[in-house]
Amino acid sequence: MIKGSIVAIVTPLQADGSLDLPAMSRLLEWHVEQGTDAIVAVGTTGESATLDIDEHCTVITHVVKEIAGRIPVIAGTGANSTTEAIELTQAAKKAGADACLLVTPYYNKPTQRGLVEHYRKIAETVDIPQILYNVPGRTACDMLPETIRILSDVPNIVGVKDATGDMARGKEVLELCGKDFAVYSGDDATSLELMLAGAVGSISVTANVVPAALHEMCSLAIAGEADAANVVNNKIASLHELLFLESNPIPVKWALKEMGMIGPAIRLPLVEFDEKFHGKLREALQQAGAL
Repeated sequence: MIKGSIVAIVTPLQADGSLDLPAMSRLLEWHVEQGTDAIVAVGTTGESATLDIDEHCTVITHVVKEIAGRIPVIAGTGANSTTEAIELTQAAKKAGADACLLVTPYYNKPTQRGLVEHYRKIAETVDIPQILYNVPGRTACDMLPETIRILSDVPNIVGVKDATGDMARGKEVLELCGKDFAVYSGDDATSLELMLAGAVGSISVTANVVPAALHEMCSLAIAGEADAANVVNNKIASLHELLFLESNPIPVKWALKEMGMIGPAIRLPLVEFDEKFHGKLREALQQAGAL
């Protein structure tokens, strides 16, 4: 079971919009040095919606090669087409990813029965550990706790990333699915609370800019050391909010640019972070020790 601080890593881009793999390599080395427990490649924060299939697979392969088994790599391979999700998941397995993260199908709004069949088909077709990903605020598709419970019985569906930010929902999933099924927070603002309730990690945007702090907070929370975890989390709590002033990953890519880690490029229809927010986020980065 993959545990701890799992960074939903950005995908660095060159000024012309092409992949910046050398910058990705530098980020990966930094995360290993800072104690990040696992990497999610080409998730929402990695601009999966605007990378074509070849780029998607290139990034996954690059991340697996660069990490070289030092920490687990989880590949984002979800799609609103079951066939495409299978293709991406097969590519991730071939590349050597440790697991896959599959967002609920977006736009076409499947029923709960459709979600069960979608995920079951992928799991039966590709023999790799698979983590469900529920983020209804972005997909217009909400995977209900009972649906997650049904899918938890599929042998290689091993966990869920709950990005609802709804603690009642998260706790219900924990109760329904039991300790052998991994629940991860996908909402930085509530991740500490969910881990104290039994989640085994956080798939985090904030970890992009303060990886050492996220690793420490997650380790303490998973160990049940609530007071110590709160002390760490309070130092970075403003980042959990300010990194979502505009659609993710707009603010976090700007923050990493300010830190000198990547260039400013982001893919349309996303555009660079609005200047009116720069002061707030820069101040929070300074307070957290990231600048």
